[in-house]
Amino acid sequence: MSPDNKIPQAIVQLLNSKAVVKQDVYASTHRYFEILKDVLKEVVEIYNPKVQPNDQRLELAYTDKGEFVVQLKVAGDVLVFHMHTNAFVFDRDHEVWKSEYVTNNLTNAYCGVINIYNFLHDSFRYNRLNDLGYLIARVFINKDGHYFVEGKRQKGTGINHFGTSVMNEENWKQIVETAVLYALEFDLLVPPYDDMKIISLMQMTDEMLNSRMRTGKRLGFIYNSDDVKQ
Repeated sequence: MSPDNKIPQAIVQLLNSKAVVKQDVYASTHRYFEILKDVLKEVVEIYNPKVQPNDQRLELAYTDKGEFVVQLKVAGDVLVFHMHTNAFVFDRDHEVWKSEYVTNNLTNAYCGVINIYNFLHDSFRYNRLNDLGYLIARVFINKDGHYFVEGKRQKGTGINHFGTSVMNEENWKQIVETAVLYALEFDLLVPPYDDMKIISLMQMTDEMLNSRMRTGKRLGFIYNSDDVKQ
């Protein structure tokens, strides 16, 4: 076969194999993201009656921001759940390649990802666009609904879990509750004094306060230092 004939054959082969897998990964991730939305609504219904009566500051609130983004407000925190629309494969040094589940079928390594970020509620309330959010978990889901989680205190759902069970409402609930607990325990720390001791008159205007004085739970500190309990 001439080189000119090999190129079209390779294109067709990849379209019928890898491209199909990626489309299946997207469909699978999107399906489980819709299940996540229902779980978040259920979490709100479960916990709101249990918080201090008549104190609306403590209430949980679910907000659907579109097809690929939803939010869960928990007191002074907001968890943002974002589904990426692309399929990913892992770098060759990743632990996923040591999994028997993947070595038996390399296409199992192609995953969609749903990121969970922790923001302060006031960042949204006051439109502080430069405030910082933190990635506290990311959920990888493949074409067959098998999953694993990289994140803060997400025990029992790591890479060794990949291939042993399929994502469902109960598994989502465990992931969400772990993320909520971590966000509530993840306190806002005072920035170092030297970072804040000088400010210009211009920065003191409302506009500059919103755009220049960033707030985040670990602003000026090493993020991993909070991770002692993992």
